[in-house]
Amino acid sequence: MEYDERLSHFRQARLNPFDRGEEEDHPEGGKASHKHEATAELFHGTKTHSSDRTMDLGLAEDHFSRPVGSFVASDVEQLKQAIEECKKMILELPEHSERQKDTVVKLIHLRLKLQELKDPEEDEPNLRIILEHRFSKEKSKSVKQTCDKCSAIIWGLIQTWYTCTGCYYRCHSKCMNQITKACVRSKVSHQSEYELSICPEIGLDRQDYRCAECRAPISLRGVPSEARQCDYTGQYYCSTCHWNDTAIIPARVIHNWEFEPRKVCRSSMRYLTLMMPRPVLKLKEINPLLFNFVEELVEIRKLRHDILLMKPYFITCKEAMEARLLLQLQDRQHFVENDDMYSLQDLIDISTGRLSCSLTEIHTTFAKHIKLDCERCQARGFVCELCKEGDILFPFDSHTSVCHECSAVFHRDCYYDNSTTCPRCARMTDRQQDEGEEEK
Repeated sequence: MEYDERLSHFRQARLNPFDRGEEEDHPEGGKASHKHEATAELFHGTKTHSSDRTMDLGLAEDHFSRPVGSFVASDVEQLKQAIEECKKMILELPEHSERQKDTVVKLIHLRLKLQELKDPEEDEPNLRIILEHRFSKEKSKSVKQTCDKCSAIIWGLIQTWYTCTGCYYRCHSKCMNQITKACVRSKVSHQSEYELSICPEIGLDRQDYRCAECRAPISLRGVPSEARQCDYTGQYYCSTCHWNDTAIIPARVIHNWEFEPRKVCRSSMRYLTLMMPRPVLKLKEINPLLFNFVEELVEIRKLRHDILLMKPYFITCKEAMEARLLLQLQDRQHFVENDDMYSLQDLIDISTGRLSCSLTEIHTTFAKHIKLDCERCQARGFVCELCKEGDILFPFDSHTSVCHECSAVFHRDCYYDNSTTCPRCARMTDRQQDEGEEEK
């Protein structure tokens, strides 16, 4: 009650606790003296129990309502002036005092109110499409993000913001009409290929000393804006379009087997992130010599080749289809389609040894099903027709060779020691000749 009386007295005096201009203009006037006393009285005695201090901190009242006789900063200019006065008061008050803490709380409220006036909450649509971006309205209020357009912080508590569902471009609602860059997802869909030249620089003069994306003036001296080079495109960008993000460059991996992250612009960062799992690299055409120097690549190539040989067994096996064995490679679907296409993520996992471990384990599981667990798959094995000895052979066994014409399987030593043609191919040729003679 005592606090309410002091607050009522303060409001009736029609004072602004942050405005001391009149006090300076009338140092001897009774009004100024009365204002000073009212202000001091308002803040006096605030050091009370924590339950009472809740009201004093402004958590139980609305500082921005308009009661009769109170000061209200109703527009941007008045709020800015009140904020400046509040800053001065914080510096003048004793450090760590209750009055200083209360004034800091009031300063926070004033700044929030100013932000609300600058960016009023409107009834924004949940989905907006701009330059092939599909922007979805975000509901998160606590996660702090950065706007990709203006590089300012997105205050989710009081600002409306959107995220592109395709390339994860984030921006304020007020910045959306200023977007000039099309969605990277469309580029990935229509042009799924990497720049395979290492940092193909063309020079600032070819860019007319402007940012390659937003065309803002830039220079290496930092005037008017710093020029930052993207190691992927080789072009220069301003600090708004290039945040010094780092990424692994595909060209450096393919030509140098180098995985050190390099600085790239924001658009390249998003493009490389979306392209990372896509199998678009045909190493035996781009750099076939890489297999001579990277042993891990040879091992992975052999495992992938074996998995392709196992695939026909699983397609015709009811137990394998029910067990969904091939789904163990659902994250790398291209492994069951071919053995020569690689994604950038594949090459990264090969360099760390992660892919070798996981693929070896899957290879072992597949071989166990065919050779031990499933009688139907075992029945599709081969007997070496050259020596007619030994166990049942399978095309993915390490000690076997496969005829390129009829896919018959033999012991490797028997196949290379035999100078004659494949027995199965010979039988098939004779059968075709006999059928031709019967038709005549």
